[in-house]
Amino acid sequence: MIIPFTNLHQQYVDCKQEIDQAVANTIASSSFITGPDVTAFEKVMAEYVGAEDCASTGSGTTALICALRAAGIGPGDEVLTTPHTFVATTEAIVVVGATPVFVDIDADTHLIDLDILESKITPQSRAVLFVDIYGQCPDLSRLRDICTQHNLVMIEDAAHSLGTQWQGQQIGSIADITCFSFNPVKNLGAMGDAGCVTGSHDMMQRVRMYRDHGRIGRYNIVEVGYNARIDNMQSNIVMAKLPKLVHWINRKRAICSWYNEQFSGVVKTIKYDPRVGQGHYVYVVQTPQRDQLKEFLAGRGIQTNIHYAVTTHQQPAFKSWYTPCPVAERTVNEILSLPNWYSMTSQENIHVADSVKEFFK
Repeated sequence: MIIPFTNLHQQYVDCKQEIDQAVANTIASSSFITGPDVTAFEKVMAEYVGAEDCASTGSGTTALICALRAAGIGPGDEVLTTPHTFVATTEAIVVVGATPVFVDIDADTHLIDLDILESKITPQSRAVLFVDIYGQCPDLSRLRDICTQHNLVMIEDAAHSLGTQWQGQQIGSIADITCFSFNPVKNLGAMGDAGCVTGSHDMMQRVRMYRDHGRIGRYNIVEVGYNARIDNMQSNIVMAKLPKLVHWINRKRAICSWYNEQFSGVVKTIKYDPRVGQGHYVYVVQTPQRDQLKEFLAGRGIQTNIHYAVTTHQQPAFKSWYTPCPVAERTVNEILSLPNWYSMTSQENIHVADSVKEFFK
């Protein structure tokens, strides 16, 4: 049995009629950038997460960059962040000229460690850019209290967590600014790159300015910005898929809950906060024998992945800002992501679980 790590084609199969119609409508309208399609997309996404407003972007990375710029973050400012993330989180901080201050992660959740966070705050601290790793968010109530107490902007990298809830409230309506990615591999993926930012109307107007070359009106360039607009084809494809998202996530929750039962006492899994309605972007196990487990599973036809194999603060590009984060540095050498796509069959789930258990016999 061959089990790929993910199955992107199934999303198209499930939404073929809607996606084909969205593509045809985009071509027929000859509206490919900005315009009514983008306005409709932003309205739908704001309503879905319960935010005051939404501004679309060309990717999750440019969502982060435009969000930081909109918040006024720049040279001389420090942004507290996690080293356990995709490079875009750290990259965005550096691109806007700010300084990333790395905070180690919790050993059981792999989220930014809030017990350490406050000790890293200095007079130069302006924001916390945290990540909902694997689809789980940290304690947002506690984090909000910390940000309020220290006058920090609360910015959420929710690339993994569209559809996740904190105490019943959708991610995207809690932090000051939330950034989403619609990269094709995400729970709700485009057929190319796309992203968006949610928050207050005033903040989203600033994001719209920065994503469109720093422009207000057609000819008035008020600040240096970016070409970071969403492609209308992608926004329409995402909207075509959106009605299926709850079902897809519920299927992933069932699969991951079953994995947890199967792996209890076998291998370490991520500790889940019961206050979080999990998005389960990926399902992760942790073992010092990670590389051997990965090879063993490959031999049984099971494709796996690593989210992520190197911490960002250890990447050569960011060595100037390195500070020891021993938990994160150990964790990235021990984690392995298993297949958990929503349309996996019970036979495929059983093959994955039995293979993992066989390895640890």
